[in-house]
Amino acid sequence: MTRVHAPLRLAVVGFGAIGQALAQELASDHRVRLAQVIVSPGSIAAAQAACAVIAPDVRVASTLDCGPGQRPDLVVECAGHTAVLAHVVPALQAGIPCAMASVGALHDADLLARLEAAAYEGGTRLQLVAGAIGAIDALAAARFGGLDEVVYVGRKPPLSWAGTPAELAFDLARLAVPQVVFRGSARQAAAQFPKNANVAATVSLAGLGLDRTQVELVADPGVVRNVHTVIARGAFGRLELQMENLPLAANPKTSALTVYSLVRAVHNAAVGIAF
Repeated sequence: MTRVHAPLRLAVVGFGAIGQALAQELASDHRVRLAQVIVSPGSIAAAQAACAVIAPDVRVASTLDCGPGQRPDLVVECAGHTAVLAHVVPALQAGIPCAMASVGALHDADLLARLEAAAYEGGTRLQLVAGAIGAIDALAAARFGGLDEVVYVGRKPPLSWAGTPAELAFDLARLAVPQVVFRGSARQAAAQFPKNANVAATVSLAGLGLDRTQVELVADPGVVRNVHTVIARGAFGRLELQMENLPLAANPKTSALTVYSLVRAVHNAAVGIAF
């Protein structure tokens, strides 16, 4: 006799370009039910309008409902750094597993400590999704053998850096040659470029850490995709990875692969097998 499992009840924190794309990707998956969408109070009306098309039965609110019959099986964060403290920490404390996209928020050592303590208190776990980068499993494994150097280089079209410190230093619309907009540690990159440095933070947390991972961010008029390069050396040998990701149509600062990475995390939770 085949056992029928209830769909995984999913709560999504944030319903901007990433959250909506995630909901659309999961809309036809019978193993997942989008149960809650959590946004700031001022964004509830817009989120309700978006959900009316994608998931009309979803609860849209500014706080997570963990009451009887409402408690989610998984919380996925894709709302930015401030939402991590406001929503992920309480969810972990309540024993709800979480998947987090805004890995760059962990440049804040106090926040990282609070997340670790919350997961321990709730007896659950927090998954940091790989997002736009690959080979994180290899890098994390190499760390145990000893890593000597990890370098991450991020190249994006100039206008993808709009709204960052790069906009103050360069005329992004008129760039004719590549310009390095940042060079330093992953911790500095995550602090100064919070909407662009999740990959740098992910690479660093898997490898040498936020202070020893070197980062270079480049505004490059010669690329039309988000190009991520990771170079690592250590006792395992040498790793070099380059990915050319198409940007998310609704948000060029983000690679479309970030959405698929979240879809994978939800899928693994729903089927109980992690690939």
